Amino acid sequence: MDSFMGWIGGKRTLRKAILERFPKDKVERYIEVFGGAAWVLFAKERQAGQLEVYNDINGDLVNLFRCVKYHCGELQREFDWLLSSREQFFDYVAQADMRGLTDIQRAARFFYMVKLSFGSEHRTYGTSKKMVDNAVERLTAIKERLRGVNIEHKDFADLIRVYDRKAALFYLDPPYIGTEGYYDSPFTPDDHQRLRASLEPLKGRFILSYNDCPEVRELYMGYNIERVERRENLSGSGNNKKHYAELIIRNF
Repeated sequence: MDSFMGWIGGKRTLRKAILERFPKDKVERYIEVFGGAAWVLFAKERQAGQLEVYNDINGDLVNLFRCVKYHCGELQREFDWLLSSREQFFDYVAQADMRGLTDIQRAARFFYMVKLSFGSEHRTYGTSKKMVDNAVERLTAIKERLRGVNIEHKDFADLIRVYDRKAALFYLDPPYIGTEGYYDSPFTPDDHQRLRASLEPLKGRFILSYNDCPEVRELYMGYNIERVERRENLSGSGNNKKHYAELIIRNF
């Protein structure tokens, strides 16, 4: 299953390589620490008895996922009140704090802005209303996939402490070094170090995706590091997209 939205750093093109590296033995709990658009979660098969966790530090993303899971019908009906126009889009962008809205109104407006912007950055208006309508119709299937998924809004270190067990698998896709400015939630050089420190005492296993750069290779020296390539999401289009080197890092 595909995700229902685009997001900065989304793993649409890398998900197959990530899934191929999942452990072959039983995983009792699967945790996506930097959930984003949850491309890997939606692509993986649901396993009976396995706990699945989606987490993100972005409150608007978490609110959207929760509304899809718990209030899907109300959320879909809310879109009947939203107009698809350039003027309306930039009005919503200017009111980004969305104070005074219900959770459902906030989720609908946020999803509207994501679907109608290039690169999901809310900077440029550029998608047809038909694509929005098709995405809204898909929410029912997304709701079903999220059934049984815990949706969290925690700092990554807190989440890891809460869910770490011997039979746990963490997938981590932090903001890549040098791309932190594309995200609404700050991620500092200290956070990269803090993430490394959080993984050191892990009882379970982890799969970590990062950009291929000397800083990351040095930070995770001693772990299983593999280089993979994909087409870059943030530059060019079609055959003009650059090939982008990434690392898949594991502790197993």
